[in-house]
Amino acid sequence: MTPEQFIAGLPKAELHMHIEGSIEPALMLALARRNGVAIRWQTEAELRDAYRFTRLQDFLDLYYDGCRVLLQVADFHEVTRDYLRRAHADGVRHAEMFLGPQGHTMRGVPLAVVMQGVLSAMEAAEAEDGITSGLILVAQRHRSEEEAMALLAEAEPWYGRILGFGLGGAELGHPPSKFERFFARCRELGFKVTAHAGEEGPAAYVREAVELLQVDRLDHGNACLEDAALVKELSLRRIPLTVCPLSNLKLQVVTDMAVHPLKQLMDAGLCVTVNSDDPSYFGGYVNDNYLACQQALGLTQAELAQLARQSFEAAFMTEAQRAQALAAIDDWVALAEADAQVAAMSPLPQEAE
Repeated sequence: MTPEQFIAGLPKAELHMHIEGSIEPALMLALARRNGVAIRWQTEAELRDAYRFTRLQDFLDLYYDGCRVLLQVADFHEVTRDYLRRAHADGVRHAEMFLGPQGHTMRGVPLAVVMQGVLSAMEAAEAEDGITSGLILVAQRHRSEEEAMALLAEAEPWYGRILGFGLGGAELGHPPSKFERFFARCRELGFKVTAHAGEEGPAAYVREAVELLQVDRLDHGNACLEDAALVKELSLRRIPLTVCPLSNLKLQVVTDMAVHPLKQLMDAGLCVTVNSDDPSYFGGYVNDNYLACQQALGLTQAELAQLARQSFEAAFMTEAQRAQALAAIDDWVALAEADAQVAAMSPLPQEAE
């Protein structure tokens, strides 16, 4: 079994993916035409040429521009359903997706339109493909904490359909401490909480997310390696990190996959997971990320399976769902090992005379 085959069949969860970041160029152009939205590109090739980023803000400028084509219930349904269909094909059994409502409501799109489209697609994906999913609403960190509080209040009609709340956007100049009261209120209401920290920001931002926001999960978290005491705390407390390797490469957080810190994070005993972040913009869905790490860092089948197991350990799912998923990983690993044993016992082909 090749690494590609092993990864393709490996059951996994994806925990760090922005719905708006999965709009493929063809769909973006189609929605722009359907909704009469003028965008800067006319062809898929032109749009893909624009996906050259030197920093996070460059990406975010394009990302928010792309969001303008999302106006109707059908638009949000289509982009969400397309992602979940692709994730299912990659062996994802459970996906927890980020949604940034503020980027839509500020354009005059009612939150009800956004939520109806996304939630209906999640229901359809489970009914048609069996993939379960959850929704995490993200507050944009360049906005005020008062605006985040307003988002929390506006989302009340859908509290029963939301897993949790998170924090996203450009880190620099917007430390997690800016949202301490917002996160306290989310926790009081019983929601899970996550925060983007340590992607372009320092280890101090990761520490703030852990100590002040009391996150259940860290999104990215790479910079924790700058603080040995913090790494030890994350390991002891099993606070998961949702790492996004190809995103890090595309945004030049790392210069080459060969120097990506994923293996270092694993060796430090952290609960690390592999995710796609914004797959359309960064040129890779979750299996592409697994394979890029395997090739660049020499990950073994056991290490790949460990990452998959940790994705379910870190997921906000029921214990019954978790146990079922972990058993499926064990079955796949056993099949791969049996395949390897058969291959090892097979006679070598005779050379032609």
